[in-house]
Amino acid sequence: MATANLQFLQNPFPRPTFSSKYLVMRAPKMVFKCGCSSSSSVGGDAFSLTSSSKCDVDYLGESTKGDLNINLKHLENFGLDGQATLEGPIEQVARLEAEEAGSLLRDLGIPSPSAARLSPRGMFCTRTLNLRSISAIGYDMDYTLIHYNVMAWEGRAYDYCMENLKSMGFPVEGLAFDPDLVIRGLVIDKEKGNLVKADRFGYVKRAMHGTKMLSTRAVSEMYGRELVDLRKESQWEFLNTLFSVSEAVAYMQMVDRLDDGVIPADLGPLDYKGLYKAVGKALFRAHVEGQLKSEIMSKPELFVEPDPELPLALLDQKEAGKKLLLITNSDYHYTDKMMQHSFNRFLPNDMGWRDLFDMVIVSARKPEFFQMSHPLYEVVTGEGLMRPCFKTHTGGLYSGGSAQMVENSLNIHGDEILYVGDHIYTDVSQSKVHLRWRTALICRELEEEYKALIHSRGPRATVVELINQKEVVGDLFNQLRLALQRRTKGRPAQTLAATNMDDRELTESMQKLLIVMQRLDEKIAPLLEADGELFNKREPTG
Repeated sequence: MATANLQFLQNPFPRPTFSSKYLVMRAPKMVFKCGCSSSSSVGGDAFSLTSSSKCDVDYLGESTKGDLNINLKHLENFGLDGQATLEGPIEQVARLEAEEAGSLLRDLGIPSPSAARLSPRGMFCTRTLNLRSISAIGYDMDYTLIHYNVMAWEGRAYDYCMENLKSMGFPVEGLAFDPDLVIRGLVIDKEKGNLVKADRFGYVKRAMHGTKMLSTRAVSEMYGRELVDLRKESQWEFLNTLFSVSEAVAYMQMVDRLDDGVIPADLGPLDYKGLYKAVGKALFRAHVEGQLKSEIMSKPELFVEPDPELPLALLDQKEAGKKLLLITNSDYHYTDKMMQHSFNRFLPNDMGWRDLFDMVIVSARKPEFFQMSHPLYEVVTGEGLMRPCFKTHTGGLYSGGSAQMVENSLNIHGDEILYVGDHIYTDVSQSKVHLRWRTALICRELEEEYKALIHSRGPRATVVELINQKEVVGDLFNQLRLALQRRTKGRPAQTLAATNMDDRELTESMQKLLIVMQRLDEKIAPLLEADGELFNKREPTG
């Protein structure tokens, strides 16, 4: 799942998916508020919820607890018959009602749900997730609820790194931070000084040596059948942490300097692996993070990009009956400063960010938080004073603890909890492996790629059509080629007619098809090249 701003959370009610095709909307326990009624029941008298004592199991094997149902007495009071009102073939009824509801949304100025499919601010599912079954939603903070300006955040970290490299004697003059050089998800080959992109099987598909793209042939010759194995930490470094972009940019630039022979000899004989260690030492993440966070706290407006819709999206979730959790590795002072800056001004009725969450845990020490138990402390003052704690309560603010403590406190477990974070290992992998929590990954880097996909829909359709034409022509060519091959070897072709066919006619047909395929290639190649530039403007070297 990939999104940058959690827009999907603005609709806290489950959307229909291929695994939940219900005629009656399925929703969690919630309170509808409407200007025409002061009733606190669900939708006034119009709807009712399936209670835990009356729930059953549906045809998909899921509990019906919390299902939203029509109150038939309410319909009768208006002289309506639930069945008669929607008579006819259900396929036709569904289409007509959808069109009417879509028209209503347009009249109200509410975007159609289908519009999210063409928006990088949407939600993308790799597995079906029925939000009705989710009782609590937990969030990471950095790069999840709080998004930083990459140029400012990573750029400042890069500056710290360059200053330290310069003090160590490395030549850094003329270098500048280039955020387009590196993206999270790539892998550094510390032995060869390369930055590589691997496919799902681990084969290297593209690579860059220093800041120069390598040709497809060079990549093939260099890596061949070698797989990227992240368990081999002595060679591979996966870019998926804070400062990974700034560190990688600095490293790739220094690889160029090493290749140019301008690194002083008194720094010792350096290979690519030793150079990586030097850059890592210069960045000194713990120290840089402390310095950078102090700068951010003093001037958050320079580093943080607030999203006005996000606090309201979480409020929708809370009002829909979801328990909301904030679980972050950041300390209390930093968390409070960032959340106040990004949330409080967008919340209604003098609400503060703390009012959104049933539980807040700072200094969580993920991923250990999901694997083991640490001492739990309650933050009891605005200055961050803490005291040992053995029991949690709703609305509490804590430091440390464990995921098991969260489950026990809320009396919910495993796949009843959805955890949303930006780190594949720390947030997503560990919470799923150890606790069976459902997970959502925030990956803002995919926004630009999705925009490119949308922008290239027309040209891509043309490319697909041309490729399909070539495939048809190619299949025909191959059958004629097979016939010629068999005849050349003195064997009968596929049919008697093909065996007796005139050689000249067969050869001419093949020549025409080959010319067609070559011309199709000439048209396809530049279109594919232009399409690729929408995603990565860096071209391989010759």
